[in-house]
Amino acid sequence: MAKLQFTIFIVVAFLVFSASTNAKTASPPAPMLPPTPAPAPAPHHVNLTELLSVAGPFHTFLDYLLSSGVIETFQNQANNTEEGVTIFVPKDDAFKAQKNPPLSNLTKDQLKQLLLFHALPHYYSLSEFKNLSQSGPVNTFAGGQYPLKFTDVSGTVRIDSLWTRTKVSSSVFSTDPVAVYQVNRVLLPEAIFGTDVPPMPAPAPAPVVSSPSDSPSADSESVNASSPKSSHKNSAQNLALAPIAMLVSGLVALLL
Repeated sequence: MAKLQFTIFIVVAFLVFSASTNAKTASPPAPMLPPTPAPAPAPHHVNLTELLSVAGPFHTFLDYLLSSGVIETFQNQANNTEEGVTIFVPKDDAFKAQKNPPLSNLTKDQLKQLLLFHALPHYYSLSEFKNLSQSGPVNTFAGGQYPLKFTDVSGTVRIDSLWTRTKVSSSVFSTDPVAVYQVNRVLLPEAIFGTDVPPMPAPAPAPVVSSPSDSPSADSESVNASSPKSSHKNSAQNLALAPIAMLVSGLVALLL
């Protein structure tokens, strides 16, 4: 019995010793690392081709952008730069109305510069044009020889080059980094068309409206209107009495 108890004591002592040894030699737990933040979502890129396809209609301007490759320049500026892009887009009617000077005589390089002249290499909201109008002419995508002048008149943005005076008629899309604004006319740069601008046609004169005091009175009109009738009536009476007068004159001659 004593031997059994001694054996149990030895086993328990061994287990206690092993447990304490393992506790001392065990490696400390790994430190808790903070969770890795999720990557920021990729910025939303506006597809300019799709945008101009459904708005407007801007089919003529879009066809020029696609055929010249300028659409890629604008799209790259919107997607891959921090500046963004601002584009002024004429409607199809503006191209139909552009007769003098004609655009059909432009070379490919001139047409490309004309298209680049319709954009600024920076995003501008409508409210920012008020400050922009105070900074003088602004260089367009076409370069330093192709500036545009902006003025803000009571919230209406007006655009001026030597050949073109128009305004922003509506905002098609305006979310940083892309702004697309509709204009009423095709923007014509001086660097392509020169400084010999034909004179603008004079406005048609306003119709002259006479005052009541300047118009003939009703009485004079009635007198003038009735005078011919009275003369015709007297003539008819004289013709009717002529035979009677002749008869009386004959009778008087016989009696004498």
